[in-house]
Amino acid sequence: MASTTNAPLAFLSQNPVFASLSDVYDGFQERRAKLGLSNPGTVENIAKEVQRDTLLTNFMFSGLRAELTKAFGFSPLFQVSHQFALGERLSPYTFAALYGTSQVFAQGSIDEQANLSTRFNWRWGPSSVSKTQFQITPAGTQDMAQFEHEYTGADFTASVKALNPGFLEGGITGIFIGQYLQSVTKKLALGLEAVWRRAGLSQGPDSALSYVARYKSEDWLASVQLQAEGAINTSYWRRLSDKVQAGVDMTLSVAPPNPMMGGGLQKEGITTIGAKYDFRMSTYRAQVDTKGKLSVLLEKRVAPPIMMTFAADVDLYTQQAKLGLGISIEAANEMDMEQQEALSSQPAPNIPF
Repeated sequence: MASTTNAPLAFLSQNPVFASLSDVYDGFQERRAKLGLSNPGTVENIAKEVQRDTLLTNFMFSGLRAELTKAFGFSPLFQVSHQFALGERLSPYTFAALYGTSQVFAQGSIDEQANLSTRFNWRWGPSSVSKTQFQITPAGTQDMAQFEHEYTGADFTASVKALNPGFLEGGITGIFIGQYLQSVTKKLALGLEAVWRRAGLSQGPDSALSYVARYKSEDWLASVQLQAEGAINTSYWRRLSDKVQAGVDMTLSVAPPNPMMGGGLQKEGITTIGAKYDFRMSTYRAQVDTKGKLSVLLEKRVAPPIMMTFAADVDLYTQQAKLGLGISIEAANEMDMEQQEALSSQPAPNIPF
């Protein structure tokens, strides 16, 4: 019985064509390992150092904001927070909770209008992570479900993502995204992003393909993204010193002429220049763009559990200004602080964010 079961496997291993392909593959993998390439990250984070770390677009807010966070020491990462706010596009009250270990990461928040947002990530192994996101609103007009699986190799990262997928109406609807980023040399990485979307069964599907490239040196990096819709995004980041880093981000979109309106190609673009300064107890960010908007943000830790945030932006063309002031307090009792100090002396867990 055993010989009968293993007969197909024996045929494959003894087949000369299969053996030749196996030798070619093994030789390719051996030469690939000798290059010593590192993992290039993900396609969506290809310009993270500029767009998420240096520039302050994701940190800006207007109005008043206060956050009280309670951390518990019996887990590597477990905390709850109460957020109070008064200002434009800010929820008056939001309750949030976060839990994370080396295998699982869970985060959820709910505001006073019962808008629920959740994230749940599960790490299957050192290289494989599944991620889910849900957003539920009482009216149901902005509900969202997202499923993603990411595989991190030694010199590449591949992921598939589904946004609001539907399979029960006689066809497939939703947005499906595939991403792949490969290190070509120790400094250069190339990748692509494929998108397939279909809003409803009454509409036909459409697809798009984008290309990305990233070049990373010791103290600077540059990236470019060429999107199928006719848009291009380039970024440049440089570390000027141990505490100072600067970046430039440019986006240019070109649309074909509108037959109803006439004219030539429609061009629209924006360039943003920003810098980040890290001091001992504070972080300062500033940026200016070609649309005439100047923005600054200062985060200062006035005491070990208290963080103050000041944000301001001025539109030089419209002569409008916005201000934001926030305070964040991290509450922890003496026992929690002792447990956190003990955990901080241990290696940090590989939490699947």
